[in-house]
Amino acid sequence: MNSNVENLPPHVLRLVYKEVSALAADPPEGIKIYPSEEDITELHTAIEGPEGTPFAGGIFRMRLVLGKDFPAVPPKGYFLTKIFHPNVGHKGEICVNVLKRDWKAELGLKHVLLTIKCLLIHPNPESALNEEAGRLLLEDYAEYESRARLLTEIHAMGGTSGAPQDPNDGPQPKKHAGDPMKRAGPSAASVPAALVGVTGLILPIPEDGDKLLLF
Repeated sequence: MNSNVENLPPHVLRLVYKEVSALAADPPEGIKIYPSEEDITELHTAIEGPEGTPFAGGIFRMRLVLGKDFPAVPPKGYFLTKIFHPNVGHKGEICVNVLKRDWKAELGLKHVLLTIKCLLIHPNPESALNEEAGRLLLEDYAEYESRARLLTEIHAMGGTSGAPQDPNDGPQPKKHAGDPMKRAGPSAASVPAALVGVTGLILPIPEDGDKLLLF
């Protein structure tokens, strides 16, 4: 998928970079953030399966893709880890109201991530993308739980949790530098090329704690 960095105005890029940097430094509980060094409009995350659900103990990788009309139009969400859930399609696409009719530009990415995590606790069978999962949730919860737990154990535990559901499904992830399980703060080298020259952008440099102001 082509980058949307060049399609977003500078003030939107500044807001996105500010929010992504804040999320990476202080992520919501149970969520890790892996900003792409190549494309600030594609955010990779890992969500811990909530306790008390069939997804407990699993790590579910997903990504948010910001289109050229963001924030007027909501981002698109995709699970990279295979999951048996009524509101997740077979290609990983996510159906949740905050990414559709309930979206407001001021909600922000943190709200989106928390809503998707809550979806793991409270599935909505009325807007099911996976019809079988939705039917089982309503008619045979024990079977639904068993299926969801099985896929969690196979795909979300161990080294396979970050694998895409299919090589051709959804926008493909960007290459990330270093160990993806280690959170790294932004540095001058990791600033997307499209942000260089954006007036008034202040970036922390982890090595010495000073700040870099780009003009």
